[in-house]
Amino acid sequence: MNTCQFHTRDSAHDAEVEAQLCAYNAAFEELGLRFRWDERTLMSLSAIHDEQEQIAAYIEMHHPHLLKAYSAEFLSLAILDKKKARNPSRLQMHVDSVPNPAHVMSQSQTSRRSEHTSYEWELPALVGV
Repeated sequence: MNTCQFHTRDSAHDAEVEAQLCAYNAAFEELGLRFRWDERTLMSLSAIHDEQEQIAAYIEMHHPHLLKAYSAEFLSLAILDKKKARNPSRLQMHVDSVPNPAHVMSQSQTSRRSEHTSYEWELPALVGV
């Protein structure tokens, strides 16, 4: 593979990652959820095969307080429905490009500790569900 082909593949992949992030983050915003995904989060969750399970795993790890009012199934389905309305495709990842999910998620969890504290007791209204 020449350098031009490699760069084109990376650009297409980067565009797809950006499209997925925009769709997820728009879904969170539409539902009144106060979290955003970045590329690291999306990549770490891509090791989980099912999109709804990815969302549920994220909520269970980073926003377990939401599970006091809503089931993980309800939240993940609501988010996935909104996400699919914007971008129905699922990000296709190559196994060698997926980081260790436990390592990335634990780093992300640590960096978001202050974010959790600021709104930990507020539950979103889930507008439009």
